[in-house]
Amino acid sequence: MRRAVTLSALAAVLAATAAGSALATGWTDQSQPRERRHGSLLDAVPARGVLRVCTTGDYRPFTHRDPATGDYRGIDISMATALAKSLDAKVRFTPSTWANLIDDLDAGRCDIAMGGVSVTLPRARKAYFSEPYLTDGKTPIVRCADSAKYRTLEQIDQPGVRVIVNPGGTNEQFARANIKRATLTVHPDNTTIFDEIIAGRADVMMTDASETRYQAAIHPELCAVHPEKPFTFSEKAYALPRGDEQFREYVDQFVHLATHDGTYRGFADEWMKPADGG
Repeated sequence: MRRAVTLSALAAVLAATAAGSALATGWTDQSQPRERRHGSLLDAVPARGVLRVCTTGDYRPFTHRDPATGDYRGIDISMATALAKSLDAKVRFTPSTWANLIDDLDAGRCDIAMGGVSVTLPRARKAYFSEPYLTDGKTPIVRCADSAKYRTLEQIDQPGVRVIVNPGGTNEQFARANIKRATLTVHPDNTTIFDEIIAGRADVMMTDASETRYQAAIHPELCAVHPEKPFTFSEKAYALPRGDEQFREYVDQFVHLATHDGTYRGFADEWMKPADGG
């Protein structure tokens, strides 16, 4: 009996010692949300005066980096600037790629990822997503003379058809999952990929309906194929660091208001004008 009491007392002493050591060393439960361990970006961004935004710069109308000046433009570039302003901060863009975008966010190289980012479950394992601001889906874009030839996946996935795709994102994932017989070419530069179709070096690209509409608006040689009924369903949103609930709730509110008070529509309308060549 005495041995049991002694062991219980020893366990209590060890537990108290461990708790004291944790307090002394600053250790905390790592399962706590990020903002409770390190503070929320909702406070850090205004204090810093800078909102760091990861973006690819190669996906008009959402994000485009001018190679001559390095300046960024696009619907989500304007949204990023407005978000920063609402936080009493300036925006700073961090160049990224589709293959590295979420990893850059997860590594803390930026506070948010913006620029036509599609919500996917693999991405959602590494990042939070804001309230969606756009419903989208994959659909073809082709030379207008071929718009009747490539309306279905069966018509596209035929020997002799040349499908082109940009690397590292959901476009490549969709193409590799569905193209088995056609020739699939990965073109490294998403800013010139549509020129390959115009020049006759490729026949079809399958990308988000929003992008096909924009590219068809600025390139009269190209036609978006049934963008109102894409092959897939997807949503676009902004990617945020996992664990920061307060910052996510704020960005959700920002997106909700911007998509209902005309802010987002105003930015989008500027980019969907045929006269704007980017």
